[in-house]
Amino acid sequence: MDILIIGGGIIGLSVAVALAKTQHRVGIVTGDFPGTAAHAAAGMLAPGAEQLPPGGMRDLCQASLQRYPDWIAELEAATGRSTGYWLCGILSPATAQTPGHHTGIWLNRPELDQHQPGLSKQFSGGWWYPDNGQVDNRLLTQALRQAAQSLGVSFFSHENVVRIEQAHGQITQVITHQTSHQAEHYILATGAWTHKLLSLPVYPRKGQMLALQAPPGLGLNQVIFADAYLVPRRDGRLVVGATSEDVGFQEGVTADGLLSLLQRAIATYPALAAWPVIETWWGYRPVTPDELPILGPSPWENLTLATGHYRNGILLAPITAELISNYLNGHPWPQELSFCRWERFSGNLELW
Repeated sequence: MDILIIGGGIIGLSVAVALAKTQHRVGIVTGDFPGTAAHAAAGMLAPGAEQLPPGGMRDLCQASLQRYPDWIAELEAATGRSTGYWLCGILSPATAQTPGHHTGIWLNRPELDQHQPGLSKQFSGGWWYPDNGQVDNRLLTQALRQAAQSLGVSFFSHENVVRIEQAHGQITQVITHQTSHQAEHYILATGAWTHKLLSLPVYPRKGQMLALQAPPGLGLNQVIFADAYLVPRRDGRLVVGATSEDVGFQEGVTADGLLSLLQRAIATYPALAAWPVIETWWGYRPVTPDELPILGPSPWENLTLATGHYRNGILLAPITAELISNYLNGHPWPQELSFCRWERFSGNLELW
């Protein structure tokens, strides 16, 4: 192989597709880990609703959002699959028009009711982000995997990476619990599990979620981003999320977590109290100390980093794939993305 990607989530798959299109022979090693972000996420594309402060991260997220329509159109045309991409807009109701990093349009209460009837009376208005939206992360994962397979990407599934070996400033091989793999270049895209292989400060931040079934014709018209976020799918499912728990790799949903989600969701949109719960699940966001991703070159000449996307992995997939592909095809790593480099953290980088 020319390139071996360690990690088969949204980021790993997106990078694999981009690199395979440039005639690289690509492989992906993906293990059996419950709670991957690719499966667990709500799929919001929300740089505005997240109120990201001005600067490099907001610019990066906006650039990726702008790439989404063409990226999705090409992916859906190539695979014949829907990804659930929906530029439905995001509405962020508020009890008051407080200061913040707002880039949306302020709606007063009558305007809020026009956009989305039925919201709690506690809200005096809300911020409307018409260029934000969503994608169904599970459908997107399936489409990316199919696209990668059709481009000749090799999948080494159900192989948990045990360690990465190096010599003389180069990665020499990847050892799994079954075998070993060699390539000319390696990409680390292991998300919340990164710290198990490399001394990068990337750790799991658990989120619990649930889905409700809306009655026919009574679903929401757009994503609602409040104390809980409510993400309506076109099939009538309503995804509700998410808790944020620093509990390591603790598995499972809890009564307390689900109660918190339901209380916040009902406080936002009271009518859903009568809707049936049809699914509950959990997952792990890969978080860094400054909540920014780790992208770009590593201390090893043939290892590139693409991890730590935290809440924005789905949103940043197109731009991450483009950046990594450009870099491995001979372009210098952009200086304006120095805020993503691993060197911002003190200490040397070591393989475990």
